[in-house]
Amino acid sequence: MQKHTEKKETFACNIKENAYFCTHLIQPLARNVNVVLKKLYQLVTMEELIKYVQDEFVESKDFPQFGAGDTITVYYEIREGEKTRTQFFRGVVIQVKGTGVTQTFTIRKMSGTIGVERIFPVNLPALQKIEINKKGSVRRKRIYYFRGLTGKKARIKEKRY
Repeated sequence: MQKHTEKKETFACNIKENAYFCTHLIQPLARNVNVVLKKLYQLVTMEELIKYVQDEFVESKDFPQFGAGDTITVYYEIREGEKTRTQFFRGVVIQVKGTGVTQTFTIRKMSGTIGVERIFPVNLPALQKIEINKKGSVRRKRIYYFRGLTGKKARIKEKRY
């Protein structure tokens, strides 16, 4: 025990005696801390810059608010060579994911006995309009369990206003 405390005391005495030497050890560390802080500041400003560019230059469309369980119809444009036509996809929204520019939603419809799912980015230039056919009453934000349901079990109750 005594040896351990003696070492601490001698170390403290050495630091007091060699204060000039200690400052030379600490100054490079302080420079490194400043470099790290400057990098963090640049990252924050880079995030702000990206957000500014997204807000200014990415065109956002006004679509109605919808969520999981809603039955919606999405009209989107398809280009085949030089011809363009409008096609629609009607189904139940399984999830809405992301925020802002990166927001996407997944729709599931039954085509005969086969389930078809499609993921649409909200800022897809080909999206023309979204119609809400029914507001569904579900308790969850993402209704993946809906994939395993068939027949009458696959029905979603309509919200009452």
